[in-house]
Amino acid sequence: MTRAQAIAQAEGRFDDGTFFADLARRVAIPSTAQEPDKRPYLDAYLTDEIGPTVAAMGFDWKRHDNPDPGGGPFLVAQRIEDPALPTMLCYGHGDVVRGQEEDWRDGLNPWHLTAEGDRWYGRGTADNKGQHSINLAALQAVLAVRGRLGFNCKLLVEMSEEVGSLGLAEFASSNRDALAADLLLASDGPRLQPEQPTLFLGTRGAFNFELDVDLRPGAHHSGNWGGLIANAGVRLSQALASLVGPRGEILVPALKPAEIPAAVREALAGVTIDGGADAPEIDRGWGEPGLTPPERVFAWNSLEILSFTCGNPAKVVNAIPPSAHAWCQIRFTVDTDPASFLPALRRHLDAAGFADVSVRSSGLLMQATRLSPDHPWARWASDSVAHTLGRPPVVVPSLGGSLPNDVFADILDLPTVWVPHSYSGCSQHAADEHALTPILRQGLAMMAGLFWDLGSGDAALPTTSER
Repeated sequence: MTRAQAIAQAEGRFDDGTFFADLARRVAIPSTAQEPDKRPYLDAYLTDEIGPTVAAMGFDWKRHDNPDPGGGPFLVAQRIEDPALPTMLCYGHGDVVRGQEEDWRDGLNPWHLTAEGDRWYGRGTADNKGQHSINLAALQAVLAVRGRLGFNCKLLVEMSEEVGSLGLAEFASSNRDALAADLLLASDGPRLQPEQPTLFLGTRGAFNFELDVDLRPGAHHSGNWGGLIANAGVRLSQALASLVGPRGEILVPALKPAEIPAAVREALAGVTIDGGADAPEIDRGWGEPGLTPPERVFAWNSLEILSFTCGNPAKVVNAIPPSAHAWCQIRFTVDTDPASFLPALRRHLDAAGFADVSVRSSGLLMQATRLSPDHPWARWASDSVAHTLGRPPVVVPSLGGSLPNDVFADILDLPTVWVPHSYSGCSQHAADEHALTPILRQGLAMMAGLFWDLGSGDAALPTTSER
């Protein structure tokens, strides 16, 4: 009954095909939250697949309705071995984006798990069915070897993450006792490099906003009126150019942090970002001047223009467009307050002579969070992974993307440690989504080691006061 045996048990589930079979069943359930006609599959994923799986592991589980009528259900499960033991909350989401069946290459189907070389193709292999399946399999391995976990485990699976985690914050607020724990240990998002084990401790937030120019009721002939009346596309493009520079740098000081904390800068020193063979090449001169690429994406804000419409691109005519519209997004760190963004944008546009450009929020998608790399649970997790692999993981204070981590960090007041089992070239949210087998197998070993260590009663665990 050893740590090495638990890791070998987890790796064995990969080698003998058990893990593939488990994931294949889950991928086959078309549980997309983006298509209303697939709503029954959101329930089926929980009640027919995850519920029975955790019940066989000695968990009590229950399906819960979403307090938001537009959201999918939740599953909450728990295995309480001793109230005096540390309690871990694990999270995953079983919903996926739409299948986009017509866009997958020949021989692939989003709802059929297909192995080709070191890639397993299927919707959810990377986001997030493959990732929480690794964690479930690692828990099974520890139970098989030790006969118990040695800690209390709670599991939350939501079915609305791909539509903004509808109702999750309200559900967590109403179920604080049921979800109370010492630590969130979960998996989502990508590694920094395919071969580099990674821990991230928080996420950037996401604030979407829209800009409009609406000058007159209709378009007018460009020959008769060109040079006489304002062009909405010109006005809006100039307004956008006043917000973000030609190299992607934010030009409005109120929309970016004052500085990067020293501990964050130190944690990112020497970090390399490489999404693998299929990822785009980093534009070295893009973004905030004077920052490294990791600092730009993990510790700074970015402003992106997501879409711009002016006139009718499908049927261009020789007329001056009366209106234009842009959808934009700010990815932000905990060092800036998103409540200040809209007033700052309005002040800037007015001062720059763009009073005719309206600005409105499209909604705060997710709040920013960050846990210090020096936090006891962060150090513990890093040491555990290093013990398993013989080398330390990269520890990132906050991921560049966004997850509903604010629900766990702010509402449930938990330290949060994420162990991603994917990579940025995985084509998540697109056709041909896939997982890499070396990452999957290594993820099983890492998580089995983490769960073993959590239940070992070792003195290296954070003390009650540190939790």
